[in-house]
Amino acid sequence: MLFSEQQAFAVLLDIALDLTASLAASDRYSRLIAGVRRVIPCDAACLLRLEGPHLVPVAGFGLSGRALSRRYDRREHPRLDVILRSRKPVRFPPTSLLADPFDGEIDTSPERPLVAHDHVHACLGCPLTEGGEVVGALTADALEPHRFDALDESVLAMLGALAGAALRTTALIEALEHRADHRGRVARELQRSAAQHGGGAILGTSDAVQRLRAEIALVATSNLSVLITGETGVGKELVARQIHEASARADEALIDVNCAALPVSIAESELFGHVAGAFTGAQRDRAGKFEVADGGTLLLDEIGELPLELQPKLLRALQQGEIQRVGSDRLHRVDVRVIAATNRELPREVERGRFRADLFHRLAVFPVHVPPLRDRRDDIALLASHFADIVARRLGVHRVRLDADARLELTAADWPGNVRELENVVSRAVLRASAGGADAARTVLVTPEHLDVTAPATQRRVPANDARTAASDPPLREQLEDFERRVILGAVHAHHGNWAAAARALGMHRSNLHQRAAKLGLRQSQ
Repeated sequence: MLFSEQQAFAVLLDIALDLTASLAASDRYSRLIAGVRRVIPCDAACLLRLEGPHLVPVAGFGLSGRALSRRYDRREHPRLDVILRSRKPVRFPPTSLLADPFDGEIDTSPERPLVAHDHVHACLGCPLTEGGEVVGALTADALEPHRFDALDESVLAMLGALAGAALRTTALIEALEHRADHRGRVARELQRSAAQHGGGAILGTSDAVQRLRAEIALVATSNLSVLITGETGVGKELVARQIHEASARADEALIDVNCAALPVSIAESELFGHVAGAFTGAQRDRAGKFEVADGGTLLLDEIGELPLELQPKLLRALQQGEIQRVGSDRLHRVDVRVIAATNRELPREVERGRFRADLFHRLAVFPVHVPPLRDRRDDIALLASHFADIVARRLGVHRVRLDADARLELTAADWPGNVRELENVVSRAVLRASAGGADAARTVLVTPEHLDVTAPATQRRVPANDARTAASDPPLREQLEDFERRVILGAVHAHHGNWAAAARALGMHRSNLHQRAAKLGLRQSQ
Protein backbone atom coordinates (compact mmCIF):
# COMPACT_ATOMS: atom_id res chain seq x y z
CA MET A 1 0.00 0.00 0.00
CA LEU A 2 1.42 3.37 -1.06
CA PHE A 3 1.46 6.36 1.26
CA SER A 4 -0.16 9.61 0.19
CA GLU A 5 2.16 12.52 -0.43
CA GLN A 6 1.05 14.13 2.85
CA GLN A 7 1.78 10.96 4.81
CA ALA A 8 5.19 10.59 3.15
CA PHE A 9 6.15 14.15 4.06
CA ALA A 10 5.06 13.53 7.66
CA VAL A 11 7.47 10.58 7.84
CA LEU A 12 10.26 12.66 6.29
CA LEU A 13 9.62 15.37 8.89
CA ASP A 14 9.98 12.80 11.67
CA ILE A 15 13.31 11.69 10.22
CA ALA A 16 14.47 15.31 10.04
CA LEU A 17 13.47 15.95 13.67
CA ASP A 18 15.40 12.86 14.76
CA LEU A 19 18.58 14.54 13.51
CA THR A 20 18.43 16.99 16.43
CA ALA A 21 17.05 14.56 19.01
CA SER A 22 19.15 13.06 21.79
CA LEU A 23 19.17 9.43 20.70
CA ALA A 24 21.59 6.55 20.94
CA ALA A 25 23.12 5.40 17.67
CA SER A 26 21.14 2.15 17.63
CA ASP A 27 17.88 4.04 18.19
CA ARG A 28 18.66 6.48 15.37
CA TYR A 29 19.26 3.64 12.94
CA SER A 30 16.15 1.71 13.94
CA ARG A 31 13.92 4.83 13.68
CA LEU A 32 15.42 5.67 10.28
CA ILE A 33 14.85 2.20 8.86
CA ALA A 34 11.30 2.23 10.29
CA GLY A 35 10.66 5.48 8.40
CA VAL A 36 11.98 3.92 5.20
CA ARG A 37 9.61 1.02 5.69
CA ARG A 38 6.65 3.40 5.99
CA VAL A 39 7.53 5.35 2.84
CA ILE A 40 8.64 2.49 0.56
CA PRO A 41 6.38 -0.60 0.24
CA CYS A 42 9.28 -3.08 0.30
CA ASP A 43 9.86 -6.58 1.61
CA ALA A 44 13.38 -5.72 2.76
CA ALA A 45 15.54 -2.64 3.22
CA CYS A 46 19.09 -2.04 4.27
CA LEU A 47 21.05 1.01 5.40
CA LEU A 48 24.74 0.64 4.55
CA ARG A 49 27.70 2.80 5.59
CA LEU A 50 30.61 3.24 3.20
CA GLU A 51 34.00 2.26 4.66
CA GLY A 52 36.65 2.44 1.96
CA PRO A 53 35.52 0.12 -0.85
CA HIS A 54 33.14 -1.75 1.44
CA LEU A 55 29.51 -1.17 2.37
CA VAL A 56 28.72 -2.26 5.92
CA PRO A 57 25.08 -2.82 6.99
CA VAL A 58 24.15 -0.74 10.07
CA ALA A 59 20.38 -1.41 10.07
CA GLY A 60 17.85 -3.36 8.08
CA PHE A 61 14.71 -5.45 8.09
CA GLY A 62 13.39 -8.40 6.10
CA LEU A 63 16.90 -9.76 5.52
CA SER A 64 18.66 -12.80 6.95
CA GLY A 65 21.18 -12.39 9.74
CA ARG A 66 23.85 -13.56 7.32
CA ALA A 67 23.06 -10.72 4.92
CA LEU A 68 23.16 -8.10 7.67
CA SER A 69 26.52 -9.31 9.06
CA ARG A 70 28.45 -9.27 5.78
CA ARG A 71 30.67 -6.58 4.27
CA TYR A 72 29.90 -5.81 0.62
CA ASP A 73 32.79 -4.87 -1.63
CA ARG A 74 31.43 -2.44 -4.23
CA ARG A 75 33.93 -3.86 -6.74
CA GLU A 76 32.27 -7.27 -6.47
CA HIS A 77 28.63 -6.06 -6.40
CA PRO A 78 27.83 -4.02 -9.53
CA ARG A 79 24.36 -2.93 -8.37
CA LEU A 80 25.78 -1.36 -5.23
CA ASP A 81 28.51 0.32 -7.26
CA VAL A 82 25.91 1.79 -9.64
CA ILE A 83 23.98 3.22 -6.67
CA LEU A 84 27.08 4.81 -5.16
CA ARG A 85 28.04 6.40 -8.50
CA SER A 86 24.59 7.84 -9.16
CA ARG A 87 23.49 11.36 -8.23
CA LYS A 88 19.85 10.34 -7.74
CA PRO A 89 17.78 7.27 -6.73
CA VAL A 90 18.23 4.25 -9.00
CA ARG A 91 15.50 1.76 -9.93
CA PHE A 92 16.68 -1.46 -11.52
CA PRO A 93 14.31 -3.07 -14.05
CA PRO A 94 13.15 -6.63 -13.28
CA THR A 95 15.06 -7.75 -16.37
CA SER A 96 18.40 -6.35 -15.15
CA LEU A 97 21.25 -8.80 -15.57
CA LEU A 98 23.24 -7.27 -12.71
CA ALA A 99 23.38 -9.69 -9.77
CA ASP A 100 21.49 -8.54 -6.67
CA PRO A 101 23.46 -8.98 -3.41
CA PHE A 102 20.25 -9.86 -1.54
CA ASP A 103 18.98 -12.65 -3.80
CA GLY A 104 17.85 -15.53 -1.62
CA GLU A 105 18.26 -13.45 1.55
CA ILE A 106 14.74 -11.96 1.90
CA ASP A 107 12.44 -13.35 4.58
CA THR A 108 8.96 -11.86 4.23
CA SER A 109 7.39 -13.58 7.25
CA PRO A 110 8.31 -15.83 10.19
CA GLU A 111 6.23 -18.64 8.67
CA ARG A 112 7.95 -18.49 5.30
CA PRO A 113 11.48 -19.95 5.38
CA LEU A 114 14.20 -18.65 3.10
CA VAL A 115 14.81 -20.73 -0.02
CA ALA A 116 17.67 -20.47 -2.44
CA HIS A 117 15.52 -19.74 -5.54
CA ASP A 118 13.87 -16.63 -4.05
CA HIS A 119 15.08 -13.84 -6.34
CA VAL A 120 14.62 -10.11 -5.91
CA HIS A 121 12.45 -8.69 -8.70
CA ALA A 122 12.03 -5.05 -7.67
CA CYS A 123 15.09 -3.21 -6.48
CA LEU A 124 15.95 0.42 -5.86
CA GLY A 125 18.75 2.27 -4.19
CA CYS A 126 19.61 5.77 -3.03
CA PRO A 127 23.13 7.11 -2.69
CA LEU A 128 23.54 8.75 0.70
CA THR A 129 25.57 11.94 0.61
CA GLU A 130 26.60 14.58 3.13
CA GLY A 131 28.33 17.76 2.04
CA GLY A 132 28.85 16.38 -1.45
CA GLU A 133 30.56 13.24 -0.13
CA VAL A 134 29.04 9.77 -0.58
CA VAL A 135 28.73 8.21 2.89
CA GLY A 136 26.60 5.16 2.18
CA ALA A 137 23.62 3.66 0.42
CA LEU A 138 19.99 2.83 1.12
CA THR A 139 18.54 -0.22 -0.67
CA ALA A 140 14.98 -1.52 -0.85
CA ASP A 141 13.86 -4.82 -2.40
CA ALA A 142 10.57 -6.54 -3.16
CA LEU A 143 9.67 -9.89 -4.64
CA GLU A 144 6.94 -8.42 -6.88
CA PRO A 145 8.45 -6.98 -10.07
CA HIS A 146 6.51 -3.67 -10.23
CA ARG A 147 6.13 -2.82 -6.53
CA PHE A 148 8.10 0.44 -6.83
CA ASP A 149 6.74 1.77 -10.14
CA ALA A 150 4.41 4.38 -8.60
CA LEU A 151 6.89 5.85 -6.09
CA ASP A 152 7.42 9.61 -6.28
CA GLU A 153 10.97 10.40 -7.41
CA SER A 154 11.15 13.59 -5.31
CA VAL A 155 10.11 11.73 -2.16
CA LEU A 156 12.85 9.16 -2.74
CA ALA A 157 15.39 11.95 -3.29
CA MET A 158 14.42 13.68 -0.03
CA LEU A 159 14.46 10.36 1.81
CA GLY A 160 17.96 9.70 0.53
CA ALA A 161 19.18 13.17 1.54
CA LEU A 162 17.77 12.86 5.06
CA ALA A 163 19.08 9.33 5.40
CA GLY A 164 22.56 10.53 4.38
CA ALA A 165 22.48 13.32 6.96
CA ALA A 166 21.22 10.89 9.61
CA LEU A 167 23.94 8.39 8.73
CA ARG A 168 26.70 11.01 8.99
CA THR A 169 25.29 12.47 12.22
CA THR A 170 25.01 9.04 13.79
CA ALA A 171 28.52 8.11 12.62
CA LEU A 172 29.92 11.26 14.25
CA ILE A 173 28.09 10.51 17.49
CA GLU A 174 29.30 6.90 17.37
CA ALA A 175 32.88 8.11 16.82
CA LEU A 176 32.66 10.45 19.81
CA GLU A 177 31.14 7.73 21.98
CA HIS A 178 33.76 5.24 20.82
CA ARG A 179 36.56 7.75 21.44
CA ALA A 180 35.31 8.47 24.95
CA ASP A 181 34.91 4.77 25.69
CA HIS A 182 38.34 4.04 24.22
CA ARG A 183 39.95 6.78 26.31
CA GLY A 184 38.29 5.38 29.41
CA ARG A 185 39.59 1.88 28.71
CA VAL A 186 43.06 3.23 27.99
CA ALA A 187 43.07 5.23 31.22
CA ARG A 188 42.12 2.15 33.22
CA GLU A 189 44.79 0.06 31.51
CA LEU A 190 47.47 2.70 32.06
CA GLN A 191 46.49 3.04 35.70
CA ARG A 192 46.80 -0.73 36.13
CA SER A 193 50.08 -0.80 34.24
CA ALA A 194 51.55 2.07 36.27
CA ALA A 195 50.81 0.17 39.45
CA GLN A 196 52.67 -2.89 38.16
CA HIS A 197 55.62 -1.40 36.28
CA GLY A 198 58.03 1.37 37.00
CA GLY A 199 59.17 3.75 34.31
CA GLY A 200 62.66 5.09 33.77
CA ALA A 201 65.48 5.13 31.29
CA ILE A 202 68.03 2.51 30.30
CA LEU A 203 71.04 3.27 32.48
CA GLY A 204 74.64 2.46 31.62
CA THR A 205 77.63 3.46 29.54
CA SER A 206 78.92 0.04 28.50
CA ASP A 207 79.34 -0.89 24.86
CA ALA A 208 76.47 -3.39 25.16
CA VAL A 209 74.07 -0.68 26.36
CA GLN A 210 75.26 1.76 23.70
CA ARG A 211 74.48 -0.83 21.02
CA LEU A 212 71.08 -1.47 22.56
CA ARG A 213 70.23 2.24 22.56
CA ALA A 214 71.25 2.49 18.90
CA GLU A 215 68.94 -0.40 17.95
CA ILE A 216 66.05 1.17 19.88
CA ALA A 217 66.55 4.52 18.13
CA LEU A 218 66.66 2.78 14.75
CA VAL A 219 63.54 0.65 15.05
CA ALA A 220 61.44 3.17 17.00
CA THR A 221 61.00 5.44 13.97
CA SER A 222 59.52 2.58 11.93
CA ASN A 223 56.26 0.72 12.36
CA LEU A 224 57.86 -2.73 12.27
CA SER A 225 56.97 -5.50 14.67
CA VAL A 226 59.72 -6.02 17.26
CA LEU A 227 60.71 -9.18 19.12
CA ILE A 228 62.67 -8.45 22.31
CA THR A 229 64.66 -11.37 23.67
CA GLY A 230 66.77 -11.78 26.78
CA GLU A 231 67.07 -13.56 30.09
CA THR A 232 64.66 -13.02 32.95
CA GLY A 233 65.21 -9.71 34.70
CA VAL A 234 67.24 -7.90 32.03
CA GLY A 235 64.60 -5.19 31.45
CA LYS A 236 62.74 -6.26 28.30
CA GLU A 237 59.63 -4.32 29.33
CA LEU A 238 61.72 -1.17 29.76
CA VAL A 239 63.13 -1.59 26.25
CA ALA A 240 59.59 -1.93 24.87
CA ARG A 241 58.56 1.30 26.59
CA GLN A 242 61.60 3.10 25.20
CA ILE A 243 60.69 1.97 21.67
CA HIS A 244 57.10 3.17 22.11
CA GLU A 245 58.08 6.53 23.61
CA ALA A 246 60.48 7.24 20.75
CA SER A 247 57.93 6.27 18.08
CA ALA A 248 55.27 8.27 16.24
CA ARG A 249 52.70 6.54 18.48
CA ALA A 250 54.10 8.04 21.68
CA ASP A 251 50.98 10.17 22.24
CA GLU A 252 48.83 7.02 22.23
CA ALA A 253 48.80 4.21 24.77
CA LEU A 254 51.20 1.35 25.31
CA ILE A 255 49.06 -1.56 26.49
CA ASP A 256 50.83 -4.60 27.90
CA VAL A 257 49.59 -8.16 28.18
CA ASN A 258 51.39 -10.88 30.13
CA CYS A 259 50.73 -13.95 27.98
CA ALA A 260 52.05 -16.24 30.73
CA ALA A 261 49.29 -15.02 33.07
CA LEU A 262 46.44 -15.59 30.59
CA PRO A 263 44.33 -18.67 31.40
CA VAL A 264 43.61 -20.60 28.21
CA SER A 265 39.85 -20.30 28.81
CA ILE A 266 39.84 -16.48 28.61
CA ALA A 267 42.99 -15.74 26.59
CA GLU A 268 41.07 -15.14 23.35
CA SER A 269 38.59 -12.83 25.07
CA GLU A 270 41.40 -10.85 26.73
CA LEU A 271 43.13 -10.24 23.42
CA PHE A 272 40.19 -9.84 21.04
CA GLY A 273 37.18 -9.11 23.28
CA HIS A 274 33.75 -10.74 23.37
CA VAL A 275 30.06 -9.97 22.93
CA ALA A 276 27.35 -10.45 25.53
CA GLY A 277 26.33 -14.10 25.84
CA ALA A 278 29.42 -15.44 24.09
CA PHE A 279 30.13 -17.67 27.10
CA THR A 280 29.02 -18.12 30.69
CA GLY A 281 29.61 -14.89 32.57
CA ALA A 282 29.80 -12.67 29.47
CA GLN A 283 27.01 -10.32 30.51
CA ARG A 284 27.96 -7.41 28.23
CA ASP A 285 30.16 -6.57 25.27
CA ARG A 286 33.82 -6.11 26.16
CA ALA A 287 36.69 -4.81 24.07
CA GLY A 288 39.92 -6.80 24.04
CA LYS A 289 43.45 -5.48 24.38
CA PHE A 290 43.84 -5.06 20.61
CA GLU A 291 40.92 -2.62 20.49
CA VAL A 292 42.14 -0.80 23.59
CA ALA A 293 45.56 -0.37 21.96
CA ASP A 294 44.08 0.86 18.66
CA GLY A 295 46.32 3.65 17.37
CA GLY A 296 49.03 2.78 19.88
CA THR A 297 51.32 -0.10 20.80
CA LEU A 298 50.54 -3.53 22.22
CA LEU A 299 53.25 -5.28 24.24
CA LEU A 300 52.83 -9.05 24.29
CA ASP A 301 55.11 -10.02 27.16
CA GLU A 302 56.16 -13.68 27.54
CA ILE A 303 54.87 -14.38 24.02
CA GLY A 304 56.43 -17.84 24.15
CA GLU A 305 53.72 -18.84 26.64
CA LEU A 306 50.81 -18.01 24.31
CA PRO A 307 48.55 -21.07 23.82
CA LEU A 308 49.19 -22.78 20.50
CA GLU A 309 45.49 -22.76 19.56
CA LEU A 310 45.39 -18.97 19.84
CA GLN A 311 48.43 -18.30 17.67
CA PRO A 312 46.59 -18.46 14.26
CA LYS A 313 44.20 -15.69 15.39
CA LEU A 314 47.10 -13.56 16.52
CA LEU A 315 48.78 -14.15 13.17
CA ARG A 316 45.63 -12.96 11.37
CA ALA A 317 45.51 -9.81 13.48
CA LEU A 318 49.14 -9.07 12.59
CA GLN A 319 48.79 -9.84 8.90
CA GLN A 320 45.45 -8.20 8.14
CA GLY A 321 44.87 -5.77 11.00
CA GLU A 322 41.53 -7.44 11.70
CA ILE A 323 40.18 -8.97 14.90
CA GLN A 324 36.96 -10.75 15.73
CA ARG A 325 35.37 -10.70 19.15
CA VAL A 326 34.43 -14.03 20.69
CA GLY A 327 30.83 -14.80 19.74
CA SER A 328 30.66 -12.21 16.94
CA ASP A 329 30.75 -12.50 13.15
CA ARG A 330 31.80 -8.88 12.72
CA LEU A 331 35.39 -7.98 11.93
CA HIS A 332 37.02 -4.98 13.61
CA ARG A 333 39.83 -3.09 11.92
CA VAL A 334 42.61 -2.07 14.30
CA ASP A 335 45.81 -0.10 13.83
CA VAL A 336 48.20 -1.56 16.39
CA ARG A 337 51.96 -1.88 16.51
CA VAL A 338 52.94 -5.13 18.22
CA ILE A 339 56.06 -5.55 20.33
CA ALA A 340 56.64 -9.04 21.72
CA ALA A 341 59.05 -10.09 24.46
CA THR A 342 60.27 -13.49 25.62
CA ASN A 343 63.02 -15.22 27.57
CA ARG A 344 62.49 -18.40 25.55
CA GLU A 345 64.47 -19.41 22.47
CA LEU A 346 61.58 -19.26 20.01
CA PRO A 347 63.43 -20.95 17.11
CA ARG A 348 63.87 -23.98 19.37
CA GLU A 349 60.19 -23.77 20.36
CA VAL A 350 59.31 -23.76 16.66
CA GLU A 351 61.41 -26.91 16.11
CA ARG A 352 59.59 -28.61 18.98
CA GLY A 353 56.17 -27.69 17.55
CA ARG A 354 55.30 -25.40 20.46
CA PHE A 355 55.30 -22.19 18.45
CA ARG A 356 54.17 -21.47 14.89
CA ALA A 357 56.98 -20.68 12.49
CA ASP A 358 54.90 -18.16 10.51
CA LEU A 359 53.96 -16.29 13.69
CA PHE A 360 57.60 -16.24 14.82
CA HIS A 361 58.72 -14.67 11.54
CA ARG A 362 55.86 -12.17 11.66
CA LEU A 363 56.85 -11.08 15.17
CA ALA A 364 60.61 -11.09 14.63
CA VAL A 365 60.70 -8.55 11.81
CA PHE A 366 63.22 -6.60 13.91
CA PRO A 367 64.78 -8.66 16.74
CA VAL A 368 66.31 -6.82 19.70
CA HIS A 369 68.43 -8.72 22.23
CA VAL A 370 68.84 -7.28 25.72
CA PRO A 371 72.24 -8.31 27.15
CA PRO A 372 72.51 -9.99 30.57
CA LEU A 373 74.09 -8.07 33.43
CA ARG A 374 77.26 -10.18 33.34
CA ASP A 375 77.96 -8.78 29.86
CA ARG A 376 77.77 -5.19 31.09
CA ARG A 377 79.66 -5.24 34.38
CA ASP A 378 80.83 -1.66 33.92
CA ASP A 379 77.20 -0.60 34.48
CA ILE A 380 76.65 -2.46 37.76
CA ALA A 381 77.98 0.26 40.09
CA LEU A 382 75.87 2.91 38.34
CA LEU A 383 72.74 0.75 38.51
CA ALA A 384 73.36 -0.10 42.17
CA SER A 385 73.67 3.58 43.09
CA HIS A 386 70.48 4.34 41.18
CA PHE A 387 68.52 1.65 43.01
CA ALA A 388 70.01 2.74 46.34
CA ASP A 389 68.76 6.31 45.76
CA ILE A 390 65.26 5.04 44.97
CA VAL A 391 65.10 2.97 48.16
CA ALA A 392 66.50 5.88 50.17
CA ARG A 393 63.64 8.12 49.05
CA ARG A 394 61.09 5.48 49.97
CA LEU A 395 62.65 5.02 53.42
CA GLY A 396 63.02 8.75 54.03
CA VAL A 397 66.81 8.49 54.22
CA HIS A 398 68.78 11.60 53.29
CA ARG A 399 71.59 9.87 51.39
CA VAL A 400 72.94 6.38 50.70
CA ARG A 401 76.47 5.55 49.67
CA LEU A 402 77.95 2.20 48.66
CA ASP A 403 81.55 1.83 49.80
CA ALA A 404 84.27 0.63 47.43
CA ASP A 405 84.25 -2.95 48.73
CA ALA A 406 80.49 -3.19 48.28
CA ARG A 407 80.74 -1.89 44.71
CA LEU A 408 83.50 -4.36 43.91
CA GLU A 409 81.55 -7.26 45.37
CA LEU A 410 78.48 -6.29 43.37
CA THR A 411 80.57 -5.99 40.20
CA ALA A 412 82.10 -9.46 40.66
CA ALA A 413 78.84 -11.30 41.39
CA ASP A 414 77.12 -13.75 39.02
CA TRP A 415 73.65 -12.07 38.83
CA PRO A 416 71.63 -14.95 37.36
CA GLY A 417 68.54 -12.80 37.96
CA ASN A 418 70.16 -9.83 36.18
CA VAL A 419 69.02 -6.24 36.84
CA ARG A 420 65.96 -7.35 38.78
CA GLU A 421 68.10 -9.38 41.19
CA LEU A 422 70.53 -6.47 41.57
CA GLU A 423 67.67 -4.16 42.47
CA ASN A 424 66.40 -6.61 45.11
CA VAL A 425 69.85 -7.12 46.63
CA VAL A 426 70.52 -3.37 46.85
CA SER A 427 67.06 -2.72 48.31
CA ARG A 428 67.65 -5.26 51.09
CA ALA A 429 71.15 -3.89 51.73
CA VAL A 430 69.94 -0.30 52.11
CA LEU A 431 67.19 -1.46 54.46
CA ARG A 432 69.72 -3.34 56.61
CA ALA A 433 72.19 -0.46 56.60
CA SER A 434 69.53 2.07 57.61
CA ALA A 435 68.04 -0.09 60.38
CA GLY A 436 68.18 1.58 63.79
CA GLY A 437 69.18 4.97 62.46
CA ALA A 438 66.94 7.65 63.94
CA ASP A 439 68.68 10.58 62.22
CA ALA A 440 67.10 10.95 58.78
CA ALA A 441 69.78 13.45 57.77
CA ARG A 442 72.68 11.04 58.16
CA THR A 443 74.39 9.29 55.26
CA VAL A 444 73.73 5.55 55.22
CA LEU A 445 76.83 3.57 54.25
CA VAL A 446 76.29 0.19 52.57
CA THR A 447 79.17 -2.26 53.10
CA PRO A 448 79.69 -5.89 52.01
CA GLU A 449 78.24 -7.00 55.37
CA HIS A 450 74.85 -5.69 54.25
CA LEU A 451 74.91 -7.59 50.96
CA ASP A 452 73.60 -11.09 50.31
CA VAL A 453 75.18 -11.51 46.90
CA THR A 454 75.52 -14.79 45.01
CA ALA A 455 79.31 -15.15 44.73
CA PRO A 456 80.93 -16.02 41.41
CA ALA A 457 81.29 -19.73 40.80
CA THR A 458 85.09 -19.50 41.03
CA GLN A 459 84.80 -18.10 44.55
CA ARG A 460 82.52 -20.80 45.90
CA ARG A 461 84.76 -23.52 47.39
CA VAL A 462 85.04 -25.50 50.58
CA PRO A 463 87.52 -24.38 53.29
CA ALA A 464 91.04 -25.66 52.68
CA ASN A 465 91.53 -26.63 56.34
CA ASP A 466 88.57 -29.03 56.32
CA ALA A 467 90.12 -32.45 55.76
CA ARG A 468 86.74 -34.05 55.09
CA THR A 469 86.16 -31.85 52.03
CA ALA A 470 89.71 -31.56 50.71
CA ALA A 471 88.95 -33.93 47.85
CA SER A 472 86.32 -31.51 46.51
CA ASP A 473 88.63 -28.44 46.38
CA PRO A 474 88.65 -26.61 43.01
CA PRO A 475 91.47 -27.34 40.56
CA LEU A 476 94.75 -25.48 41.03
CA ARG A 477 94.03 -23.15 38.06
CA GLU A 478 90.78 -21.97 39.64
CA GLN A 479 92.47 -21.42 43.01
CA LEU A 480 95.22 -19.36 41.35
CA GLU A 481 92.62 -17.29 39.49
CA ASP A 482 90.72 -16.83 42.74
CA PHE A 483 93.89 -15.59 44.45
CA GLU A 484 94.67 -13.27 41.52
CA ARG A 485 91.15 -11.90 41.61
CA ARG A 486 91.40 -11.10 45.33
CA VAL A 487 94.78 -9.39 44.85
CA ILE A 488 93.40 -7.19 42.06
CA LEU A 489 90.24 -6.29 44.02
CA GLY A 490 92.38 -5.52 47.06
CA ALA A 491 94.61 -3.17 45.06
CA VAL A 492 91.64 -1.38 43.50
CA HIS A 493 90.01 -1.05 46.91
CA ALA A 494 93.25 0.28 48.45
CA HIS A 495 93.34 3.02 45.79
CA HIS A 496 89.62 3.87 46.16
CA GLY A 497 88.54 2.43 42.85
CA ASN A 498 91.31 4.03 40.80
CA TRP A 499 92.35 1.31 38.35
CA ALA A 500 95.34 3.27 37.01
CA ALA A 501 96.79 3.64 40.51
CA ALA A 502 96.09 -0.04 41.24
CA ALA A 503 97.98 -1.01 38.05
CA ARG A 504 101.02 1.02 39.13
CA ALA A 505 100.96 -0.58 42.60
CA LEU A 506 100.88 -4.05 41.02
CA GLY A 507 103.66 -3.20 38.59
CA MET A 508 101.41 -3.63 35.55
CA HIS A 509 100.42 -1.48 32.62
CA ARG A 510 96.86 -0.20 32.98
CA SER A 511 95.65 -1.85 29.74
CA ASN A 512 97.11 -5.21 30.85
CA LEU A 513 95.32 -4.93 34.19
CA HIS A 514 92.04 -4.18 32.41
CA GLN A 515 92.49 -7.18 30.11
CA ARG A 516 93.33 -9.50 33.00
CA ALA A 517 90.41 -8.20 35.05
CA ALA A 518 88.08 -8.82 32.13
CA LYS A 519 89.27 -12.44 31.81
CA LEU A 520 88.66 -12.90 35.51
CA GLY A 521 85.13 -11.53 35.23
CA LEU A 522 85.84 -8.31 37.12
CA ARG A 523 85.34 -5.94 34.20
CA GLN A 524 83.85 -6.00 30.73
CA SER A 525 86.42 -6.44 27.99
CA GLN A 526 87.34 -3.22 26.22
